[in-house]
Amino acid sequence: MDNMINHQVEERVIKPMSGIAMLIICILMLLLCLPVFILGCGACASYRVGLGLIMILASILMVFFGILFLCGLHQVNPNEALVLVCFGKYHGTVKKPGYYFVNPFARPIVPSSTLAAIDEANMMAVEDVGKKAKKSKSVAAPRKRVSLKVNTLNNDKQKVNDSEGNPIIIGSSVIWKVVNPTHAVFNVEDYGDFLSTQCDLVIRNVARMYPYDDFNENENQTSGEKTLRGSSQEIADIMQDELQKRVQNAGLEIIDVRLSNLAYAEEIAAAMLQRQQASAIIAARQKIVEGAVGMVKMALDQLDEDGVVVLDDERKASMVSNLLVVLCGNKDAQPVINNGSIY
Repeated sequence: MDNMINHQVEERVIKPMSGIAMLIICILMLLLCLPVFILGCGACASYRVGLGLIMILASILMVFFGILFLCGLHQVNPNEALVLVCFGKYHGTVKKPGYYFVNPFARPIVPSSTLAAIDEANMMAVEDVGKKAKKSKSVAAPRKRVSLKVNTLNNDKQKVNDSEGNPIIIGSSVIWKVVNPTHAVFNVEDYGDFLSTQCDLVIRNVARMYPYDDFNENENQTSGEKTLRGSSQEIADIMQDELQKRVQNAGLEIIDVRLSNLAYAEEIAAAMLQRQQASAIIAARQKIVEGAVGMVKMALDQLDEDGVVVLDDERKASMVSNLLVVLCGNKDAQPVINNGSIY
């Protein structure tokens, strides 16, 4: 990491001159070159050879420099940057939108991600045209500017193991943008592919640190342990911080990270679903029993206070048993009328 930092190219923002003025000068030079050439030829014909040669040479230079200066005109759109190199050395970066004139020998660097997209598009065009038995042509031109717009990376789903060893399927969505186009172009080969790879590594590392879910809720409340399902916001913040550290040298800013997919793998999904259902049933039964015991206690206390009937311990036990069966049962109770003694 220290070696990478030492070899970084420091960004230098330049403010070139307006391209409108230079465009007007180039147009005037190209328009005047033909009259000057004709006058030079006329001077040579009238035996003023020296003046004629000078005028012919001037017209040639006007054409040469007019075309050369036109090569130095570049347009920078909003939320775009132009990274320039001159004779193999970093020349500067233009970030402010506008129409500029820069050193004609300075060439913009094409981002590797753009070249990869162009190659893919050209290959698809070659395949389509080849099916029709026609000659293929390039369908895309290199984009010479680095986009500073906000992008979204939908990371593919991948199978990893959580901290308990359970296989899970996890995916993420990353919102990012380029903040340092110089680092994005010079420090990494393809900053889009670099971000995707680092995102995969971060997801795997974070998923291995936390369990998918904690079925011991009471213990979880006391220990404060984070889970992938229950602490999605905290996990996303951790992923964002770690991913930002990994792509800092590439000139990228991670705006937001969210888990777009989180589920158990197919081989254990059914078993984990049954486990979740069992936990839900147990929790529901506990709630039902607590309510039933309270209702039975309230009924006995109300009977004693109103003096409706005097029950000994054995009759109270029988009443409690019957009420619990009625309140906690899964099916409707079938009443049985007893017209005799319970003994």
